[in-house]
Amino acid sequence: MGHSRRERVADALREEIAALLRSDVRDPRVGFVTLTEVKVSPDLSHARIFVSVLGSEEERRESLDALNRASSFLQRQIFRRLRLKKALSLLFEHDDSVQSGSRIEELLHQIHSSGENEEE
Repeated sequence: MGHSRRERVADALREEIAALLRSDVRDPRVGFVTLTEVKVSPDLSHARIFVSVLGSEEERRESLDALNRASSFLQRQIFRRLRLKKALSLLFEHDDSVQSGSRIEELLHQIHSSGENEEE
């Protein structure tokens, strides 16, 4: 069987939000943002959008703040574009899985490098 309605809505949200961020959100604090995941509540009334932001911790906080401030604008646009039956509230959250993955990769590389040095 195909995707559930929640998954289809989440996919559509990811596409629409990405397009809106590229074309309509003018806040320079948003910076370089990558949407990593969208989770929609079972009743389709709330969506948590996980983002990865390049930059320092302060820049990440500013980007999240700017995204959450723009959420009402984004909600209106999405409601209109996707023709949803009821309004959907958006909450942007930082996704640190990219940084965690990079850190794990770095540690594995260090372990591998130290293992080669011990063999010599």
